[in-house]
Amino acid sequence: MYKVKPRLGEILKERNLTQTELAKLSKVPQSAISRFDKNEQHKDLHLVSISKALKLKSIDELFDIRD
Repeated sequence: MYKVKPRLGEILKERNLTQTELAKLSKVPQSAISRFDKNEQHKDLHLVSISKALKLKSIDELFDIRD
């Protein structure tokens, strides 16, 4: 079974961005970004918007995925 953990906080820290700034860039509510970062909720559309705003190659980059 895979262990999947969001790494959004790490990415934001690397890029000197806040959740509020990402919310403006991605047009995803800050509350939804917070729920994603806490591993509480992951809406597909939000993941796509966040990954595009951060210019990631893949949505997978938002997660730490381990066997």
